[in-house]
Amino acid sequence: MYTDMQWWTKIRLEVLRGETSKREILRREGIHWETLKKILAHSEPPGYRIKKPRDKPKIGPFLERITEIINTDKSLPKKQRHTAKRIYERIRQEGYQGGYTQVKEAVRQIRRVKREVFMPLIHRPGEAQMDFGFALAKVAGVLRKIAFFVMVLAHSDAFFIRAFERECSETHWEGHARAFEFFGGVPCRISYDNSKVLVSKVISSHERILTDPFLKLQSHYLFREHFCRVARANEKGVVEGVVKYARLNFFVPVPQVNDLDELNGILLQMCRDDLNRRLRGKSATKAELLAEDQAAFLPLPAAVFDACRKQPTRASSLSLVRFDNNDYSVPVAYAHHDILVKGYVDRVVLLHNHRVVAEHRRSWGKEGVFFNYLHYLPLLERKPGSLDHARPLADLQLPSCFDVLRRRLEAEQKKQGDGIREFIRVLRLLENYPMARLRNAVEKGLAIRAHNQEAIAQYLVPRLSGQCRSHVFRQVTVAKPDISAYRVLLSGREVRHG
Repeated sequence: MYTDMQWWTKIRLEVLRGETSKREILRREGIHWETLKKILAHSEPPGYRIKKPRDKPKIGPFLERITEIINTDKSLPKKQRHTAKRIYERIRQEGYQGGYTQVKEAVRQIRRVKREVFMPLIHRPGEAQMDFGFALAKVAGVLRKIAFFVMVLAHSDAFFIRAFERECSETHWEGHARAFEFFGGVPCRISYDNSKVLVSKVISSHERILTDPFLKLQSHYLFREHFCRVARANEKGVVEGVVKYARLNFFVPVPQVNDLDELNGILLQMCRDDLNRRLRGKSATKAELLAEDQAAFLPLPAAVFDACRKQPTRASSLSLVRFDNNDYSVPVAYAHHDILVKGYVDRVVLLHNHRVVAEHRRSWGKEGVFFNYLHYLPLLERKPGSLDHARPLADLQLPSCFDVLRRRLEAEQKKQGDGIREFIRVLRLLENYPMARLRNAVEKGLAIRAHNQEAIAQYLVPRLSGQCRSHVFRQVTVAKPDISAYRVLLSGREVRHG
């Protein structure tokens, strides 16, 4: 059995080489003269070729209507656009008598013709693209959605990825600062989409009003920005591809970590390992191409970028300051005072008159209240009756020796409340000493039945060793004694002073 191509070639060889006559081929193969002419004219079967398009009497009058529906759909969300079946149902109501298959083929052809064609772009060294992606991760046993920052150098395809709680000004700042540190410099031009974090208003296809947080970042690092046209993510297609690559390769299977710091350590190592990969069509690795990017970079600024959101506010009567829908405590001495909040990605720093008065780990939840019990100990001394009901101390786990101390103080002090006050004075030693040292001091005081604050504090003061004492005493200069007055005294004469 011959294949079609073998049969075709055999006939051409026999006839065109003069081995067999055309009449013999027609008789032997049982083919028409026109078929033989076609075989001799073409080196391979040309296939069926229609000379003119077939008429479409049923679908033809409705092609313009189908095109109109498809064009109108472009302004609608993808999930609300017409399917071929829905278009078929609509034009049937308008008089179409044909079948669904013709409509489906017409829709496919119209959409194929109207699909956009893109120009391949050159990626010069020193240029970057940035975007945020989203993926699931199991953090501390809880499956939740996280945001991840991606910056990629389009020339070398080197990328940096870092996970955050959400996309906001602080995470943009932190992501940029860490990406520049990872790359070893600042890209001269960075492409972005039109995120509300970066763009407050789109004026035209190439004109934007930028947000103050983005301008603050740009003013520090001095890179030029490029914003894609609205709904034209293909203009930063490199980072779009890396976001997809990271989601499929770094978040599958779903990471299981204790916190985001652990996840970011894993992502950082993956970014470093990826530098050893060679791109398709290039002889150099990403690490080698990165050197070409670095040659075109701007230098890192001498000053470190302060990647925090600043918010002036005032501490409440409960010594609480509100920031990002959460409350954080300050020492009671700063209640009703003006406070400047500096919100970083990982912490919240509270300042009064440029002096740091408190610092907390940042919460990304809502309506939380976060106390530092040390902030309320001075107030507790003035209001000892609130000791057992003080909310800032509700989660404070004191060693058992403190319970013994409190019972003894209450038993020793006859005057009501004096024992509690003395116990609070002991607790205030925590303002200057860690819990472990104070526990040891309390245990030593209990052993000799020394219960007041002054006695316990003696065990917290570092004792000088003998060698240290001798060293200290060597620093003291003692003047030679004047024994003339003593001689006068022995002689019986009056000694006059002054």
